[in-house]
Amino acid sequence: MHPMLNTAIKAARRAGSIINRASLDLERLQVARKGPKDYVTEIDQAAEEAIIDVLRTAYPDHAFLAEESGAHLAPGGSSSDQPEFQWIIDPLDGTTNFIHGFPVYAVSIALAQRGQVTHAVVYDPTRNEMFTASRGSGAFLNDRRMRVSGRLRYGDALLGAHVPGSAGGGSVPSRFAGMLTECASARRVGSTVLDLAYVASGRFDGFCGVGLKPWDIAAGSLLVLEAGGLIADFKGEQSWLASGEVLAATPKIFAQMMAHVQT
Repeated sequence: MHPMLNTAIKAARRAGSIINRASLDLERLQVARKGPKDYVTEIDQAAEEAIIDVLRTAYPDHAFLAEESGAHLAPGGSSSDQPEFQWIIDPLDGTTNFIHGFPVYAVSIALAQRGQVTHAVVYDPTRNEMFTASRGSGAFLNDRRMRVSGRLRYGDALLGAHVPGSAGGGSVPSRFAGMLTECASARRVGSTVLDLAYVASGRFDGFCGVGLKPWDIAAGSLLVLEAGGLIADFKGEQSWLASGEVLAATPKIFAQMMAHVQT
């Protein structure tokens, strides 16, 4: 295992310990609102600080992009430069689930080298499931190699979704309606990083998301690719980190999802 991936696993486990301890006494949580239906707790912040502390101790010259604290430049770096190494961190993806005691949330850590994700960790602390990948070396769930599902028929596919209306807050836009109604079923679990990890592990056959941030996508995108899946934005391009639009799926299902969103 690559030393950088090993360090990321150590950081994810430290954050997971903080999250698990806090989950035992949710009534004491201090919850703030960042925006409509967007929450943050002191646990998000403590977990993020723990992750950055582990990574910065090992790699003091690296840059960071974290959900709660934003961009941290590398020493001597400029905001106009692309960092050589940048860690992209979501300390607790699924905060709304967490504060309700709904055990579907995860820690996400990715390392991008010159803008390309090279190592990825998604850690589900409630199930002690560690999803990992290094570019060119495959994807793993704990110590078991992961592969995307072998599903061929779109009508049999189980999809994850993060699109308008998929949380029950109104109608689904027409460009997504056929995609979500013609599959076997669609789920919005409330944690994009787990959606993508579940595509990589074959639990989902595909995922469609809009309005996502780099820390929602970075680690999961490498998991999907290294597990034999495909990922792109809605134009079929590799700019999902910038656009926040993502399709990820097993190859056969991916083509059919792409046909839906491009009609």
